[in-house]
Amino acid sequence: MDVSLAFFSVVILSWLLLLIILAIRLTSPGPVVFKQSRVGLWGNLFTIYKFRSMPLGTGDISSDQLGTVQIDKVGKFIRRTNLDELPQLFNILKGDMSLVGPRPPLPSQNQLIDLRRNSGALSYRPGLTGLAQVNGFDGMSVAEKAAFDTNYVNEVSFMNDMAIILRTFIYVSKPPPTY
Repeated sequence: MDVSLAFFSVVILSWLLLLIILAIRLTSPGPVVFKQSRVGLWGNLFTIYKFRSMPLGTGDISSDQLGTVQIDKVGKFIRRTNLDELPQLFNILKGDMSLVGPRPPLPSQNQLIDLRRNSGALSYRPGLTGLAQVNGFDGMSVAEKAAFDTNYVNEVSFMNDMAIILRTFIYVSKPPPTY
């Protein structure tokens, strides 16, 4: 189901993907797609894809460090609307990710990885969206993120995933946070 929905989304959103590519290309030098190593299923590393929203040369930073980086107008817009995440549909097509699951951490986020390993969350593919994301992910502590991951793992079901997808659309349509 993940692959079918991701493929359908890529086809339906191709016009938007092209528009974002053009906007990034016209306003910022460098590659349009940002690639980063993340921890996925069973703790294995994979390359995640995102539209580049930060300046070239920005190191691997977690979402709680965003205030330390100068982001241009296009970058702010695609981050605020979560459009920077759309290339992860290709991660889903490749089998690296699922539509719903715990967000894949950076390899340097050892505490979060350990908590997920202990809760069984690493036995699920990381998700484009998840329970922590629809509950304000960016401002959470590592322990809070891990607690939402544990709740997700303990209550995983098709209906819960559909509810998280619906809550994601509601979440991204809310007024944007300020960075």
